[in-house]
Amino acid sequence: MPPRQDTAENELTRTALAGQFTELGVRPGAVLLVQASLRRLGPVEGGGTTVVEALLDALGGPGRGTLVAYTATPENSDTSRLVREMMKDWSPGEVDAWRARMPAFDPYTTPCSPTMGRLSELVRTHPGAVRSDHPQSSFAAVGARAKDVTELHELTCHLGTASPLGRMYELGADVLGIGVGMARFTPFHLADLQMPDIPVRHYGCVVREGGGSRWVHFDGPLLDDLHFAELGEEVLRTAVGVHRGRVGGADGRLVPMREAVDLAVGILRRRRWLRPDLATA
Repeated sequence: MPPRQDTAENELTRTALAGQFTELGVRPGAVLLVQASLRRLGPVEGGGTTVVEALLDALGGPGRGTLVAYTATPENSDTSRLVREMMKDWSPGEVDAWRARMPAFDPYTTPCSPTMGRLSELVRTHPGAVRSDHPQSSFAAVGARAKDVTELHELTCHLGTASPLGRMYELGADVLGIGVGMARFTPFHLADLQMPDIPVRHYGCVVREGGGSRWVHFDGPLLDDLHFAELGEEVLRTAVGVHRGRVGGADGRLVPMREAVDLAVGILRRRRWLRPDLATA
């Protein structure tokens, strides 16, 4: 069926979007991690802000449900793949100057990376939003359990059990994908980190210190997402709790996080798809 569109300009309204989210399976009171392409969603009356409000409406309002987005800042690093690619033709002097200019991460003011998408930034800046205090792999949340989801995020645990991702798994969160594939299914990191002998790598980022900042370096599990698309297709073939439908002009998919991660653990144990030579964080 074509998406319902309510305005003369064929823009989706807040009410129409909330209805489509509900039809897809978004439940009042749920914890919901959203990963979306607003471009693929299509025209919305009021833009991305309306999408956030419609999601909160489908969750029963911010007093009942909890909306979460990944608000990572991989640019705050001298070790990430993104930064290494940016620096590949720089001189040592240019690298030193860039490192000296890098501001410290501030959960209240540092924008998330453009690679996270516009909707993540809109969740981060929504009134009442709170954000985890990780300088590279933060999450922002709005709603009833926002503080519960974001309050624990250990520096050496980017996307493991001592992070908002781990807390969402415990809470039985759902993951809503709008116009995005399973290659971006961030919870698969929880499955990767259950594999034996996970390689460890060195990370660097800038953190606040008093009124200034300093670079810190630490060791943590290697993060790799290049196998997620293939892993996701395998998970979707066997998962029973997935809901699919159209949201605006995009394909929508609601996935129970715990089921998806548990299935991925079994697949990875059988196939050992990890790629320790390719890091992303």
